[in-house]
Amino acid sequence: MKPFEKCPVCSGELVEKEVEKLLKGGVHTAVLKVHADVCLRCGERLYEAETIKRFEQIRQKLEKQEVAEFQPLGQTFQVL
Repeated sequence: MKPFEKCPVCSGELVEKEVEKLLKGGVHTAVLKVHADVCLRCGERLYEAETIKRFEQIRQKLEKQEVAEFQPLGQTFQVL
């Protein structure tokens, strides 16, 4: 059973979708695809507890620059 039957923000309908999540840690950024319950009305995303733990593990690795196991996607540039 899901923890929420309706969106806790707007009471809209929730549907399970595969979404992209952008995580930042230090100077690094990671993109990953995960499953989430997404509100059809407001777009709020609800993640499972295991997924949130995974986010935190990835953020810690990014902050410590432990990125050897991640696949590079390109470069990011800051325009001044």
